[in-house]
Amino acid sequence: MAKSPLTAAPPIAVVPDVPKSDYSSDNASEAEHQTTGATFSGAGLKARFYKPMDQYEGRHRYDPDFVWEPVEERKVVRKIDKRICTWVCLMFFALQLDRGNISQALSDNFLKDLNMNTNDYNYGQTIFLGSFLAAELPSQLISKKLGPDNWIPIQMVSWSLVASMQAFLSGRKSFFACRALLGLIEGGFIPDNILYLSYFYTGLELPARLSWFWVSYQSTQIISAFFAFGILRLRGHNGMAGWRWLFALEGMLTGLIGIISYFYLPPSPTQTASKFRGKDGWFTEREEKIMVNRILRDDPSKGDMHNRQALSPKMFWECLKDYHMWPVFILGLTWLIPTQPMTSYLTLNLKSLGFGTFETNLLTIPAYVLFIFQLLFWTWLSERINQRFLIGLCSQFWVFPLLVALECLSKSASPWVRWALSTMIVGHPYVHAIIVAITSRNAGTVRTRTVASAMYNMCVQASSMISQNIYREHDKPLYRRGNKVLIGITVLNFFLFVGAKFYYVYVNKRRDKIWDAMSKEEKEAYLETTTDKGNKRLDFRFAH
Repeated sequence: MAKSPLTAAPPIAVVPDVPKSDYSSDNASEAEHQTTGATFSGAGLKARFYKPMDQYEGRHRYDPDFVWEPVEERKVVRKIDKRICTWVCLMFFALQLDRGNISQALSDNFLKDLNMNTNDYNYGQTIFLGSFLAAELPSQLISKKLGPDNWIPIQMVSWSLVASMQAFLSGRKSFFACRALLGLIEGGFIPDNILYLSYFYTGLELPARLSWFWVSYQSTQIISAFFAFGILRLRGHNGMAGWRWLFALEGMLTGLIGIISYFYLPPSPTQTASKFRGKDGWFTEREEKIMVNRILRDDPSKGDMHNRQALSPKMFWECLKDYHMWPVFILGLTWLIPTQPMTSYLTLNLKSLGFGTFETNLLTIPAYVLFIFQLLFWTWLSERINQRFLIGLCSQFWVFPLLVALECLSKSASPWVRWALSTMIVGHPYVHAIIVAITSRNAGTVRTRTVASAMYNMCVQASSMISQNIYREHDKPLYRRGNKVLIGITVLNFFLFVGAKFYYVYVNKRRDKIWDAMSKEEKEAYLETTTDKGNKRLDFRFAH
């Protein structure tokens, strides 16, 4: 049978026996490694199963006998954080600046100026989300072929041009057209960046970095609120409404970040040298060896493809029919719906409560501050106690009583009570980084990770399309019917989170029973001859 040397690798057995001080994680117990989530079982197996393909960009730094001190690795990770993660967060800031400024535009009579109503806004956002969803997989396939370092800046500059042109909107048709173009260009940007970060970080490190990824997203809401507070005051200058200035200026800022990103982003940890980044690159040879070998020991499948290798149709189909990823996709369809309508309508609701344009934008800030705090806390806690889906369930326990209170609140209630409830709902426990990290970990191979990240994000965009049409014009201003729908979906999510948890626990226990019954010789024979790939392998364990 065909040998599968790359996906066979248990991350805890790549180097020969070395003193624990040289690299403590190499001699850690299997139980300790299980705390990182999805992993391969079976310590002490031969390093010959771990060799990456010859075309892998870090192949020249691969060394199964290489050892390093933990303090060296921590320094390298801090350097990656500074050089890579910080810039990725800045790019995400740029995405949300152009994707989310529609909310600030709404507070400046955007709909009235274009002779539109709430339903027209819903249709426009649905078009945007549908286009965004349709572009997810194609964008990931292009990114895998061209490299995220090339494709991401192209996306950014392209959408910045469309975002700036929104300054010249004239009505429903132009609004719908711009929404469609923005969705098509921006779609795939998030999984493209997750794929890029996976080149530099281990499975244990990725959730924390993804949490900062979404911190930058929500920080954009705070910063853009201040931007809007100033820019919207330009209403009347050169005969333009304030929201037109908002689209034009913020689109130009995004374009500038995109141009710089084209020269700034390195293709991989071992390809940082350039005229812009310096002829010697960012890392020394030893640092590159640490980066490459720690990544491959954590997830040997990352050496199975190089960073300019496209997926074949057969690979693509194999990834799509991987039913082990479906529980995560199903969750992506529903878990965010209970909070999304309030997030989309926050400024409109505050305006309807009697707050002015500038008060409205400033009153959104507490919700986003609460969101950031909860994002960081719950992501940290999930890794601390080694629980993901049960932590995700907390998001539903948080929002359920708030939705019930909103539904039961009388029409004569104080605007400040409604503002407080709205703030608490928008500032919910955001466990998106946790679920995205599960998707990446449970994929098992680079090819599956590429497709699964896009598929999960497509499901999230589909949920956004659904949620965008729950609050309707005839149901305003209290949205009684819409809130009942949200309460029902929240109850459904209780069962889906628990169900996903039990599914992965069941599969892991079933594999443990088979694997533990095998002798050492049988395990080696399996690794030597198996054609199973990634998360289909008997030695693979799912994160949950």
